[in-house]
Amino acid sequence: MSLLIPMHTPHPSHLARLSSLLLFSMLVLISEAALGADSGQQEFRDVTIAYSAFNSSFIDPATARAYGITRSKRQGLVNIAVLPRGRLTEGGKPALVQGHVSNILGQRQTLEFFPIEEGKAVYYLAPFRFDNRDFLTFKISVQSDPNKPAHEISFQRTFYQDD
Repeated sequence: MSLLIPMHTPHPSHLARLSSLLLFSMLVLISEAALGADSGQQEFRDVTIAYSAFNSSFIDPATARAYGITRSKRQGLVNIAVLPRGRLTEGGKPALVQGHVSNILGQRQTLEFFPIEEGKAVYYLAPFRFDNRDFLTFKISVQSDPNKPAHEISFQRTFYQDD
């Protein structure tokens, strides 16, 4: 005698969401481990701000051309995504993103963010220059709602030129 256990077949939209979540998780792990990108996130009452900073030479040449990004061993990119709190798989939402980066000598660069839209998701990239073994401090202001004050984040990274 065999025992049959009824199986629930997931709805295709749930499978698509799960696939997207798994793909997103894999990309985050790959970018941090394989590419050496430093990333993090900061929680606020209404949003989660995810951030990463990495060498622009890590970007595939075809992708860089498509978005007008300069690949260089002396140029990095900072990436900001504003995610609805508790709904991290929905993708980034529109925001006003401003900031600057400075080195230990106090030399400061204004970050010029530009949006990248992929479907309903949006995230923001800004290029910056660096020297080899440059210890940089990023200070970024993110206003996700024009009727509320901006959220401030700060993080530090050391950058190395590619050979």
